[in-house]
Amino acid sequence: MEPKPIIRECYFEDHPQINALGNRYGLVGKNYEEWKHLWIGNPVYNQFDHWPIGWVLENSNKVIVGYIGNVPLSYEFGGRQIVATTGHAMVVDSQYRTYSLPLLSQFFNQKKVELFTDTTVNSNASKAHQLFKARRVPAGEWDESSFWITNYEGFIASVLDKKGLRLLKPLAYPLSLGLRLARGISKRTSRATQNGIKISSHKTFDQRFDEFWHRLRRAQHNLLLATRSRDVLEWHFQKALAQDRAWVLTASDGSAIIAYAIFQRDDKADIGLKRLRLVDFQTLNRDNELLAPLLSWALEQCTREKIHMLEAIGFRPEKQRIIDELTPRRRKLSSWLYFYKTTRKDLAEALQDSGVWDPCCFDGDASL
Repeated sequence: MEPKPIIRECYFEDHPQINALGNRYGLVGKNYEEWKHLWIGNPVYNQFDHWPIGWVLENSNKVIVGYIGNVPLSYEFGGRQIVATTGHAMVVDSQYRTYSLPLLSQFFNQKKVELFTDTTVNSNASKAHQLFKARRVPAGEWDESSFWITNYEGFIASVLDKKGLRLLKPLAYPLSLGLRLARGISKRTSRATQNGIKISSHKTFDQRFDEFWHRLRRAQHNLLLATRSRDVLEWHFQKALAQDRAWVLTASDGSAIIAYAIFQRDDKADIGLKRLRLVDFQTLNRDNELLAPLLSWALEQCTREKIHMLEAIGFRPEKQRIIDELTPRRRKLSSWLYFYKTTRKDLAEALQDSGVWDPCCFDGDASL
């Protein structure tokens, strides 16, 4: 009988084996520098003398057969900082699936963590999360996507690819003509401009983003907010911006940012789908109407760049209302994506109120 595998702390030197394991199960891995950046470039990670970057399951031959990453995050609620973490890219070899729960327990049993978040929970992992008393986030629709088709021919071709109908790809253009008639996006960029609001795109985060964060955290101290300081935003989106896979849009009144939206590419290369996702939208004084011109700008840009679709997932009702006004299509997802758990009794009680949440794909590892 083969000896039981052991669970040990993960080290940066484990990356080749972890990447190979993920590739066997269809996970799109990161190269070593991108993977290491999740921690080394992370302002929260650098606050601790020691923070485990994750855990691995290792068999008797010293082969890694399971992995879960542990990426530190920071949230604020009620004027105080909350130490948080997100699981990342959990994968276990099929021969060792019975050890999934002990591996996950390493993550949930961390003593220094006050808030656990996971925004990429698939249907197989959702039951395991519930066994550890993780809850579904009570705000946003995390089992449904709102989306707009911005390049019909490319979108239809990817759908045919997904359904194994590659021989019908030449029909993608005529099929797209029918869908093209259904598009009904109202454009509000010009309306915002008439009101003196300037919409701009950026490749970097300047000092104004720190000023915006300081104002936001004061104005919305009653909400649970992931930290969005300039250094955290730079860490979170550095690689995506450098590779032209992210767009940062601001709405400004004079020189001050009053709202911003961040979009990030989330393509599915296996079916040739080019997809952009609305990752984050924040606004001062809850002026959610500013989301409309930012979305309209992104939709027009997607059309120009022949990106097939723009998608939004999980926003609180006030923001989802603006999204719905731009007449998106809807699709069901295979599972509820966002689970959380807290070790503090007072925080657990507060977080049962959907009104204190402002969730989006900036949370957890959905956009890391």
